[in-house]
Amino acid sequence: MRRWLDGLRGRVFPDHWSLLFGQIAFYSFVVVSVSGLVLMVPYEPSLDPVVYDGPYAPLRGVIVSRALDSTLAISFEVRGGLLVRQVHHWASLLMVAAIMLHLLRLFFTGGFRRPRRLSWVVVFTLFLVMLGAALTGTSLPDDMLSGSSLAVIDGVVKSIPFIGSELSSLMFGGQFPGDVIALFYPLHVYVLPAVMIVLFIVLAALALKHRPAQFEGPGRTNGNIVGRPAIVAAVKGAGLFAFVAGISLLMGATATINPIWMYGPADPADASAGIGPAWYLAFLDGALRLTPGWEIELWGRTLTLAVLLPVTLCTLFLVGFAAYPFIEDWILGDRTDQNLLERPRNNPTRTGIGVAGIVFYGVLWAAAGADTLALTFHRSFNMLIHLFQVLLIIGPPIALVVTRRICIGLERADLDLAEHGVETGRVVRLPDGGYVEDHRTLTPYRRWALAGHTHAVPEPPTGFKISLVRRLRFRLATLFDDPR
Repeated sequence: MRRWLDGLRGRVFPDHWSLLFGQIAFYSFVVVSVSGLVLMVPYEPSLDPVVYDGPYAPLRGVIVSRALDSTLAISFEVRGGLLVRQVHHWASLLMVAAIMLHLLRLFFTGGFRRPRRLSWVVVFTLFLVMLGAALTGTSLPDDMLSGSSLAVIDGVVKSIPFIGSELSSLMFGGQFPGDVIALFYPLHVYVLPAVMIVLFIVLAALALKHRPAQFEGPGRTNGNIVGRPAIVAAVKGAGLFAFVAGISLLMGATATINPIWMYGPADPADASAGIGPAWYLAFLDGALRLTPGWEIELWGRTLTLAVLLPVTLCTLFLVGFAAYPFIEDWILGDRTDQNLLERPRNNPTRTGIGVAGIVFYGVLWAAAGADTLALTFHRSFNMLIHLFQVLLIIGPPIALVVTRRICIGLERADLDLAEHGVETGRVVRLPDGGYVEDHRTLTPYRRWALAGHTHAVPEPPTGFKISLVRRLRFRLATLFDDPR
């Protein structure tokens, strides 16, 4: 143990603000776990009906479930209960946002390359588990908003060909609405948090096993690390945890979120109006809104493409995002370890693909609020839906091309700046009578940062017989070649 601690004490860690998103996700998880343990005591995971007689007058005499009654009691009767509830909710949103930004940082800087491909898979799995934990948690109060979300989930599950009805019956314990809390409560409280703890431990083990990734710079190679000692990194981590906890408490104390008393009890015959899904799942709702109401008859069964098609499209999008590191590795054929992160502009193709994915996700996300946008800006709802449908088709390709050209232009501007220096605005007359603008020479560090990046160079296929796969692979690899 002492030898292991001495080795850890001697390590250094890169110091860059973009490397902190993973830590913020973990610290938010700690805040969520602590606040969740507090909420477990007064909460009752039961759908048994009771008559509400608490301090909130508009709901007195209304038949509600014990789950909603206990949640209302936490909000209005337990000292500090509403604060803990809102801290729990805000910290969970912060956790999901931080892990999404962490994934984007890994993608745009190439932090998923060897030897960290397994870490990418673990982070992506952690992202999915967090979404599942957030979804199951929002359904526990059994209010009208969560009931409307469960109705949408029931329709999506039932659209799965051949097994949809059986899956819905298994999820809800019979016919909808059933007793979904009996399944969601243990998932949210025990199973999914345990899985997240395991995934965080795996990530920590992989981070200790592999050398920390760092941004390129003079003197930085795949074989060395420039950063701060472990003790300094630990102190900064403690400060960051205090900051995350403080922000969560500040938001929980000042910003109301999920006011279940305004929605009332869940009722399968009613639906909430003017309220959209949680922001992290809005892209699924937007996909449902943009798909026409198509249905086909196949083998005596009706397939609802209006639900099946958007779910399949979103699933393929997530699968493609998770598999991208392996696809790029296959295209480039690079088998060496890469411990240096890239500036996004220095890999125009990958950055263009990432921005195209963001546009695709953003259009679906915005479409989920088409009704609110129509009311706010006094526009036709159908017009907005058609606009989003067009943007979903032409937006990602345009974003890819434009982003790639912008990155190439920025890279060429950096190269020109490194070669000629900074324009000073001072014109000097030469002995022969000519005039030239004076340039200030950059420091070696700045010149290296602007022009020291090297691109992967694909090797052309050789031999008498070149398969179509190898030819396609080489054509794709040329897109990642140095565009300068």
